[in-house]
Amino acid sequence: MASGWRGILGFDYGIVQAPLGPDISGPELAAAVANAGAIGLLRLPDWPAPDHVRELIRKTRSLTSRPFGAAIVLAFPHEENLRVVLEEKLAVLQVYWGEFPRERVDEAHRAGVKVLHQVGSLEEAAKGKEAGVDGIIVQGREAGGHVIGQEGLFPLLPRVVDLFWDSGIPVIAAGGIVDGRGYVAALALGAQGVCLGTRFVATEESFAHPIYKQKLIEMSRTDHTNVFGRARWPNAPQRVLETPFYAGWKNNLSDQETEESQPIIGHSIIHGVHKDIRRFAGTVPNATATGDVDSMAMYAGQGVGLITDIIPAGEAVKRLVAEAKDIVREKLSNLK
Repeated sequence: MASGWRGILGFDYGIVQAPLGPDISGPELAAAVANAGAIGLLRLPDWPAPDHVRELIRKTRSLTSRPFGAAIVLAFPHEENLRVVLEEKLAVLQVYWGEFPRERVDEAHRAGVKVLHQVGSLEEAAKGKEAGVDGIIVQGREAGGHVIGQEGLFPLLPRVVDLFWDSGIPVIAAGGIVDGRGYVAALALGAQGVCLGTRFVATEESFAHPIYKQKLIEMSRTDHTNVFGRARWPNAPQRVLETPFYAGWKNNLSDQETEESQPIIGHSIIHGVHKDIRRFAGTVPNATATGDVDSMAMYAGQGVGLITDIIPAGEAVKRLVAEAKDIVREKLSNLK
């Protein structure tokens, strides 16, 4: 069980900071996580922006001398951005929501880049194993943001662990984990690491809007829904905070309606591009967002009720490791 905090993929700890869209996990957050010995991931744009991607990478390198990675969503145009990741020889590439076959994994390996594939089912995990990925992230339905699978983490995780037991490929658990208790529980089920999103949104270095961060420490209820961003990303359900806006509107949108028919409620600069934000768009408010921020999507996992403060990202990593070690030493060491 100790392997989780001995580290994976050459990092000090088996802790992954989930890529937080659209640009919540920027250079400051990824670098802070990397400096703490965990795996920090830049969330890259969902459109071709190779020059901007190179700028993000170089800014992150100005903030840390430690290895870090970047993440792309395969459902969107990504070839140009992927090319920059490989040219810059980042330590890790995380991919999600689509196929990434062996030839693409081999291409990354030739550039010296390790590949993490996030999946939501045993079938997807088997494809990742066949492709030769360096790590598999198992996302349970408890996770915040866009959720690719329908199974809970704890029923799914040990099945994936069994699938990978003879491969030497680490399995990483994601979904509802925010503290050392969740960390140890995942390790007990065979995971070698954990991936956290909501906990890292609620950090000083995240690029989330202050109102979004505050709601994460004030609220504890979430819902699995498909009302946000239907036109931009069809068939991509998400888990969101049950904010007053969401609670009041979730049943007032017909199955056929999308954000394209809704009014503009605010504006934001995302990866350097000015964007209008419509009601029911799937865009969470970053630090530049203006307008009716309270009515924007706010993603959060089911563990959000355990988050009570906004802390430095490095402190979040340290707490996870310290809490997990304490649990093993004090709670589990006497079990026979």
